[in-house]
Amino acid sequence: MTDFEAAHYPSPEMTGMPSAYRDGYARALEVDAGSAANYIAHTRIGDSVMDAVVEELAPLPQERVNRLLHAGMEEDREGLRDAPQLLRDFFLDNPPPDPDWLDHAAFAPGVRAFQRNSVPVLSAFVAGVLLDGFSTLISKSFVQTGRIFDNGVWRLKQNNRHQMEIFWPGGLGRQGDGWKLSVRIRIVHAQVRRLLAETEEWDAAAWGVPISAAHLGYAVACFATRAVKHSMSLGARYSVEERVGFHAVWRYAGYLMGIPESILFTDEADAQRMYRIGSLCEPPPTMEAIIMTNALINSAPLVAGITDPEERRKLVHRVIYPVSRGLLGNRLADELRFPRSGLIFPLFLYRMDQRIQRLRAWLRREPPSTFATLLEASAYDDAGVSYRLPDHAHDERSERW
Repeated sequence: MTDFEAAHYPSPEMTGMPSAYRDGYARALEVDAGSAANYIAHTRIGDSVMDAVVEELAPLPQERVNRLLHAGMEEDREGLRDAPQLLRDFFLDNPPPDPDWLDHAAFAPGVRAFQRNSVPVLSAFVAGVLLDGFSTLISKSFVQTGRIFDNGVWRLKQNNRHQMEIFWPGGLGRQGDGWKLSVRIRIVHAQVRRLLAETEEWDAAAWGVPISAAHLGYAVACFATRAVKHSMSLGARYSVEERVGFHAVWRYAGYLMGIPESILFTDEADAQRMYRIGSLCEPPPTMEAIIMTNALINSAPLVAGITDPEERRKLVHRVIYPVSRGLLGNRLADELRFPRSGLIFPLFLYRMDQRIQRLRAWLRREPPSTFATLLEASAYDDAGVSYRLPDHAHDERSERW
């Protein structure tokens, strides 16, 4: 156990452990006791800084909150002149310092790798990485809001856009859209955490804090190390330097998203450890995880612009489910109730199909369409980024945001 953990968290036999984690915690203790205790401790931690900010914003009208957050993102002092003090502190008067490990130059190899491998990376997110993440109890937070059902396509497009922006040269600079979208995610998570904590449905004794620091630390570790692993299974290639840079990008994005450094991975090996320990601590996928992961898979064709019902069905059952099973493995795929497929070697067949498509495009002398395709599959809007926040725990009762 680290000095931080020993100073701030109870012993591994801590009282108040969310009950859903007891069996998993016992398993994880046998592998890495310190990391297991640290993970469980963070299931009861949110984001003290941003949770206080959204609490202060709660009484204000939605449109004013949108204007204030936009002013903060743009460092507009005049626009924040009458803003609540905690918001002014965060954006202007006393902003969070850059971590001492931050090195923007270290991002460059990861940015190059993402841009070269963008299609397999984003495909890996849909078919594997997000499913790894949402197989945990974090799925309860999303399913209870109801947002995934009516907005699954928009959520996938938002994920695509966030990745494209953080892996854009300079995207994580203070004025970059990657920086702004990462902080926006932090604010939205805090707002959802506040709203869910006030509902009768949320069982803190069983599940801990909604969208906890543990879940976010686990998720960003998946976004980094599982994205590399799964995208390589789909044909991506990385040098050692590129893998380091890819993880560096996600580490800083995670920091901007409000993940405490006490559970934010440091490098690829640490991200792999985080994934392993988190997977052991988490209970088997709940019904919410099953609903959410299957909903995401069935939304994927719409993200690609395929609206014909029969074409969607073919893509989901002949391509996405078999590829997902190949990436996740049969045990997790069965727990998520993904249909079995008679397809042999689905990942090999996927890679071959991608090569054939590239060859056909070359023979027809067609220009590369990758970037245009990514733009279409990402949440870009002429109106720009909205900083409106949900104002009700249930999406159908919330104003548009």
